[in-house]
Amino acid sequence: MADITRISGNAPWEPIVGYCRAVKAGPWIAVSGTTATDENGRLVGVNQMYVQARQAIANIERALGRAGAGLSNVIRTRIFVTDMSRFGEVGRAHKEAFGDHPPAATAVEVRRLVHPDMLVEIEVDAFIGADAGAAPSKPALRKPKAAAARKSPRPKPKRRR
Repeated sequence: MADITRISGNAPWEPIVGYCRAVKAGPWIAVSGTTATDENGRLVGVNQMYVQARQAIANIERALGRAGAGLSNVIRTRIFVTDMSRFGEVGRAHKEAFGDHPPAATAVEVRRLVHPDMLVEIEVDAFIGADAGAAPSKPALRKPKAAAARKSPRPKPKRRR
């Protein structure tokens, strides 16, 4: 069984809800939905989606660092926004942070987040396995079996005596 490490953050909701900022399990790191709170748990960038996205990503980067990873280890982001018409602001912050190592990404519009002034929440998954920085190898191609080998064997003809 893999070692599991739980990493707390600065969100005031962690002790109330019973979650932590990140969980490292073996080579995998899952970072909880992260918003634009400062080191004191106060929201920054009210009504500024770009500023909030940058702060959320900085908070994610800090949590990843505590788990022995960085933004280049992120393989997936999930972005929740309260106004999809402003997604360009989040996209700009996302590209600045992940442009050299783009992860798989999803963006979803939600009605609201846990605090009415929050505009964006981002969660990530990261991988820090021994080969995390290496290009994936191509799977070995299997050669198809010969057609005769796939068919069920025919009964042998009976010999006449």
